[in-house]
Amino acid sequence: MDTMRDRFAPVVTRLLDEDPRVAVVLAEIGVDGFAEARRRHPDRVVNVGIREQLLVGAAAGMALTGLRPVVHTFASFLVERPFEQVKLDLGHQGVGAVLVSAAASFDWPAGGYTHMAPGDVALLDTLDGWTVHVPGHPDEAETLLRHAVAAGDDKVYVRLSLQSNTRARPLDGERLRTVREGRSGVVVAVGPVLDAVLDATEGLDVTVLYATTVRPFDAAGLRRATAAAGTDVVLVEPYLAGTSTAAANDALADVPHRVLGLGVGRAELRRYGRIDEHVAAHGLDARSLRARIGGFVGAGGVVVPAGG
Repeated sequence: MDTMRDRFAPVVTRLLDEDPRVAVVLAEIGVDGFAEARRRHPDRVVNVGIREQLLVGAAAGMALTGLRPVVHTFASFLVERPFEQVKLDLGHQGVGAVLVSAAASFDWPAGGYTHMAPGDVALLDTLDGWTVHVPGHPDEAETLLRHAVAAGDDKVYVRLSLQSNTRARPLDGERLRTVREGRSGVVVAVGPVLDAVLDATEGLDVTVLYATTVRPFDAAGLRRATAAAGTDVVLVEPYLAGTSTAAANDALADVPHRVLGLGVGRAELRRYGRIDEHVAAHGLDARSLRARIGGFVGAGGVVVPAGG
């Protein structure tokens, strides 16, 4: 199966052909995928070189002229390194762009910590007005990329990952989707962690919600689910643990509730390892999630052995 990033250049190339407002801004990474598009649209496919601050600044300049820039590189170079430009050149100037990242939290362990960005969504959360999409499958990535480019002049972040669920789910780019219903708690699985969450909660009497758009947070959807399943909520996110706990708490502010945020830990893992080893080390594998979710929902959830 192809990856989310494999879909990126073909989808955006088609959008370049279809919409004269669309432009692409790159910083060396991903340039080869746009070679043909650059020949057809030399004025709308720009490679600024290894200059990530300029990457965002150039995109903002294009947006000021009326273009819809799509900006791409690794997450650590797209959100963290040029954060001042994201804050000022886009946010302060009131213009939009579509930031599309690769490498996610630890998709390239051999690249070391410089190429990891588990804090990207939390960092964008300090800014106003961002839409954040976290697809869990290449088909979802294609759909959400089209949503993002078509979103007027909004500021949108699309977080691509090598990690993927086995199948795509229907999505609308806004709401939580109910995947499983229960009565003893709600588990929100974000993007590519859904398969692990479903394995982990097999036999637990919990509702599982699937999120591919995490900002704006679907507060109404969470409230509807907790009205039937109770107000113990577990958030499982493929980035920094606790990133969405404040949003969940705000959604349930008028009722007694508990929220557990699971995700990537703050401690740096200094051995390269493999993706699956990082997943396990952060407690995001199905076995670890089962213990943590089962312990949180406690006696209210009916627990049977997985597969039993």
